[in-house]
Amino acid sequence: MKSIFKKIIDKEITSYIVAEDENHLAFLDINPLMEGHTLVIPKNEIDYIFDIDDKNLSDLILFAKKVATKMKSKITCTKIGMTVIGLEVPHAHIHLIPINSIDDMNFCNKKLQLSQEEMLKIQEIINS
Repeated sequence: MKSIFKKIIDKEITSYIVAEDENHLAFLDINPLMEGHTLVIPKNEIDYIFDIDDKNLSDLILFAKKVATKMKSKITCTKIGMTVIGLEVPHAHIHLIPINSIDDMNFCNKKLQLSQEEMLKIQEIINS
């Protein structure tokens, strides 16, 4: 069975894409910790990030860096935090989160409830 991320890659599920290349996709998290919280994934469906071969892992990190740099230039924040947890969806992914303090990356925090209009606005800001 396809993971939700594979369905996003295959455009079977609507998402708020902020960057894409031949091998990677970055889209807004629909349950964000902060406005602009973005997920970066390889298009190749691999569950565990450390099962990705060195070349493709390097490419994924470099793609995430490009996305984070773009986010930082568009979203008011101190830094873009990065974390990998890998338990929520069986598809390797990196969380990029605009942060002003370490507490902004606490996954025990209540998730934001953003409307479709708010998500589209954030997508537009990052993509502008």
